[in-house]
Amino acid sequence: MEKIEIARSVFFFILAGLCEIGGGYLVWLWLREGKSIWLGLFGAIVLVVYGVIPTFQPANFGRVYAAYGGVFIVLSILWGWQVDKIAPDKFDLIGGLIALIGVIIIMYWPRG
Repeated sequence: MEKIEIARSVFFFILAGLCEIGGGYLVWLWLREGKSIWLGLFGAIVLVVYGVIPTFQPANFGRVYAAYGGVFIVLSILWGWQVDKIAPDKFDLIGGLIALIGVIIIMYWPRG
């Protein structure tokens, strides 16, 4: 896999993660914190966009979603740290690193 293709794939993973977490967060704010229904509706639209983004990945569905799980773990830790102001502890960081190693193996390890 070429470096530009890997960079493009990483971009789509991050974009999908931000859409899934961000959209889910907007729905959370609407339902759990009594915010405007418009936040919930916008969150639902963002979640639909999230569903489209992985189709731009170069691999098959199962591989993309398996690897995306690791990306989601790391982005969720970062979201919690930056948005909810909950600093990750060493176990969050270790788990996130293990998840990222899994992403690299699943998506980018050379196959014969």
